[in-house]
Amino acid sequence: MAQTTLTVDGMACGGCEETVEDAVGALDGVDAVTADNTTDTVEIEGDVDTDAVAAAIEDAGYTVA
Repeated sequence: MAQTTLTVDGMACGGCEETVEDAVGALDGVDAVTADNTTDTVEIEGDVDTDAVAAAIEDAGYTVA
């Protein structure tokens, strides 16, 4: 299983983490996702298209750095 870590700008609280996790978790191929606003990262486990992940995060209102 592949693991991908992306930097996400704009997360400030647990609600932000939940929004990002929900957006990414809805994508095909995602087995697990964890967002962390203290490190500005999201870790995704599974076979995913990083462009699709970035688009989902940006559609949720955050920026992938």
